[in-house]
Amino acid sequence: QVQLVESGGGLVQPGGSLRLSCAASGFTLDYYAIGWFRQAPGKDREGVSCISSADGSTYYADSVKGRFTISRDTAKNMVYLQMNSLKFEDTAVYYCAVGLRTSAQAMGSHGIVDYWGQGTQVTVSS
Repeated sequence: QVQLVESGGGLVQPGGSLRLSCAASGFTLDYYAIGWFRQAPGKDREGVSCISSADGSTYYADSVKGRFTISRDTAKNMVYLQMNSLKFEDTAVYYCAVGLRTSAQAMGSHGIVDYWGQGTQVTVSS
């Protein structure tokens, strides 16, 4: 059974930083993508950043390029999202997600997801 457990959300001021963590378990495929999506109130869920298991290639939404960094620790089955220079518009529920037999680019840009975590709230407010 696939399980994705997020942690690290919270309240932060504009310009601040947060690091989200996702503990992944229950899947053994060699080819998959794992990453982060977010959903703000009244908006569709969008891909934020993803990373491919095969080659470590990454996807970033244009809105977060240069501010967010995705990384993974394969030994610990962990994925992280370092978020710097946070803006009001980054406020959302952030979800960890896994797409089987897909690339980071496809997962992030087309929303190809097979499993979701429960989400963690990130609020950017002064």
